[in-house]
Amino acid sequence: MGEQQFKRSYKFAFYSSLYITLFLSFILIGIEYFFFNILWESVFIFAIICYVLAFFVIQLRIEHFIYKRVKAVYDSVTLLDASSLQEQRVTTDMATLTKEVEKFARDKKIEIESLKVRENYRKEFMGNVSHELKTPLFTVQGYILTLIDGALKDKKVRKKYLKRASKGVDRLIYIVNDLDMITKLETGDLHLYEEEFDIIEVVKNVFELLEMKADKKEINLSFDKVYEPLMVKADQERIQQVLTNLIVNSIKYGKQGGTTEVSLENLPSEKILVRITDNGEGIESDHLPRLFERFYRVDKTGSRSEGGSGLGLSIVKHIIEAHDEKIYVESDYGVGSEFSFTIKKAENQIESDMFNDEQAPKT
Repeated sequence: MGEQQFKRSYKFAFYSSLYITLFLSFILIGIEYFFFNILWESVFIFAIICYVLAFFVIQLRIEHFIYKRVKAVYDSVTLLDASSLQEQRVTTDMATLTKEVEKFARDKKIEIESLKVRENYRKEFMGNVSHELKTPLFTVQGYILTLIDGALKDKKVRKKYLKRASKGVDRLIYIVNDLDMITKLETGDLHLYEEEFDIIEVVKNVFELLEMKADKKEINLSFDKVYEPLMVKADQERIQQVLTNLIVNSIKYGKQGGTTEVSLENLPSEKILVRITDNGEGIESDHLPRLFERFYRVDKTGSRSEGGSGLGLSIVKHIIEAHDEKIYVESDYGVGSEFSFTIKKAENQIESDMFNDEQAPKT
């Protein structure tokens, strides 16, 4: 083994043992020279025994020294876990050990930064939950207190206030139900019922449900072209909820007299890409990475004029991911936005597409 192959702790033990052995061997030769006859065999045997013993003693002491020093560093830095350092033979050089400790420190730093980000998200989330619940709670409380203070006797006022209080309660239930759904989706407690259905028919149903809402802003809901029935396999109720949330979102932030268009595209992976495109106000690029977070709002003014729980897009993301599919968003601020997601084709649809491809005339 060449010198360059020695690890530094072994290299140190090797040369230290060699110097000690040579020193003691010269002393032994001197003693034998002046007092006895020099027995070279005994000197050679002594040198070997001395070297081996010195090497192992020095090496073990170095390893123990390194362990104690590194453990002291671990113990002195409260962010590091000393229990992760096992008392075992340290057969590496100090440079490698330093690199390992630095890597450990870097990993811990990244972990700490990640925890700080999560803590900020947690604080923001708690603030948003508080804000979302506080508004309807205070509304309900205000109407009830007014009734208790004497308005209960006035039949017209009583009826009006009870209706408004009821709306506040409905909003609370809506928010709590949405939060419950997200929790179930995240923990896997919400089971999906997959079935084959026509995605075109589901989109048409959503258009009918939201027709009055779209008419208020004179927004036209339409397909980009005429589609034949297109069978997919998924949880129909959840996919309808996804489409509803996305189209409601496009109406909510769409411009007066604008359009919301649904298009579908066949993908090579036996899937369908569903696109919901609008020509509304669009979303600035800074907001896109956090768009699917719970209660995250692009409008930082805190306005709730458009209603909703602030959980729609988060629910959409969780439902799509529960189907092992992907959701995408593209937006140009001032031009419009496009939300799209993939969905699996039904088996009979795949076979039908393959048959049509085979029957299509080749050019």
